[in-house]
Amino acid sequence: MFHKNIKLVLAALISAWAVYQFSQGNIMNGISILLFAGIFILFYFKNEFILLAFLQLRKQNFPAAQKWLNYIKNPEAALITKQQGYYNYLHGIMLSQTNITQAEKYLRKAVKIGLSMDHDLAMAKLQLAGIAMTKRRKREATNLMAEAKKLDKHGMLKEQIQMMKTQMKKI
Repeated sequence: MFHKNIKLVLAALISAWAVYQFSQGNIMNGISILLFAGIFILFYFKNEFILLAFLQLRKQNFPAAQKWLNYIKNPEAALITKQQGYYNYLHGIMLSQTNITQAEKYLRKAVKIGLSMDHDLAMAKLQLAGIAMTKRRKREATNLMAEAKKLDKHGMLKEQIQMMKTQMKKI
């Protein structure tokens, strides 16, 4: 796993190579090499292992998603801040199936760091509300569900929120 700054250094070196190709009159080579440098810049902002983990998670293949996330050994050094949030978010979602306490730790860290999309943040808060409800912390669960409802602008989580509210009445 590359450190996040190494990707930028590689992109700069490859861009210098592209400038050299332009100066030699090899325009197509220079353009192709610049596109190649763009891949490293893309992977600086969107980590390749997190993208692959999201792809596996979309297929409901939790072991494969966990395998891709395990390739990231030191998330603070390898990922930018928003990607660290998604790293913790993915770990929290996968651990919510087996270990609720660990999942809560990861999801709280993801909410603290921040996620770039509101519906992801709403989903994390809804997961936290479910965990709080399981641990019989009704007030916290109610607050988290209200925050999730506020963040869910498109109504994608409306059914889950309604279902959790009916379950909350039983507690």
